[in-house]
Amino acid sequence: MVVVRGLLAILFGLIAFFWPGLTWLLLILTFGFYAIVDGVLAMLSGLVSSKYSPRWWVFLLEGLISVGAGVVALVRPGLAGFALIVVLAIWAILTGSLEIAAAIRLRREITNEWMLAFGGFISIVLGVLLLFQPATGGLVVTLMIGAYALIFGILLVMLGFRLRQWDARPKGTDRKPVQSAR
Repeated sequence: MVVVRGLLAILFGLIAFFWPGLTWLLLILTFGFYAIVDGVLAMLSGLVSSKYSPRWWVFLLEGLISVGAGVVALVRPGLAGFALIVVLAIWAILTGSLEIAAAIRLRREITNEWMLAFGGFISIVLGVLLLFQPATGGLVVTLMIGAYALIFGILLVMLGFRLRQWDARPKGTDRKPVQSAR
């Protein structure tokens, strides 16, 4: 089963590389379906708990927001993909800025703090590039997911073949004795 999982991951990775636009669209649509189902379940949870909890409306509101996000992702996948890239870009810029600030603050306490600062700089550059080229950002995210799937799949296949050779039985149980060749 480990080998099968690995082969499926490799297949997904190859699909992501050969059809990145389709893969990006399918990821957004999958999120849309998930958000709708999750939203409906959250609303049901809120309605069921309305008898027991004065905060039942929070689940209802959460469900409505989730359903709304899911509908937007299904009806306007381009907008949903753009929003995701903008969130990733802002996240990269903010975390990069914090990494640079931490490197400056730690410069008297550690050596090679420049590595943290450089990592922060790279994060900021990535964030700015994503903001200026969101379509390319979607392509890059898809290719990164594809690369991850390929590497993970190859490792799973290798693990599966290693596990096939592994004997999990404790020593001294259920093994046939080795006969000498005299």
